Amino acid sequence: MKLASLAIAIGAVVLLAACGEKPQGIGGVKHDSPSFNGTGSAAYTAPGWKAGDKASWEQQLRSRAQNGQNDYVKVN
Repeated sequence: MKLASLAIAIGAVVLLAACGEKPQGIGGVKHDSPSFNGTGSAAYTAPGWKAGDKASWEQQLRSRAQNGQNDYVKVN
C-alpha cells in the first residue's frame, strides 16, 4: 500500500512539473527600422531613390506599380 501511494505521489509530481515550464522567448518584440531607410548598400537601391526619404520611397513604389513591376501580380 505504501509503495502504491509513493508511486502515485511521484507520478503526480512528475506530471505537475510539466505545468510549471516557463516560456522560452528570445526577449521581447523586435522593432525594425522603417523600410524607407534602406539597407545601406547602393547595390540594392533604384536610381533616383534617396535612403531615409519617405516621400521618395512612396514615389518609387507608385512608379513601380504604374510600370508593371508589381511584385504581387502572378504571371500565368
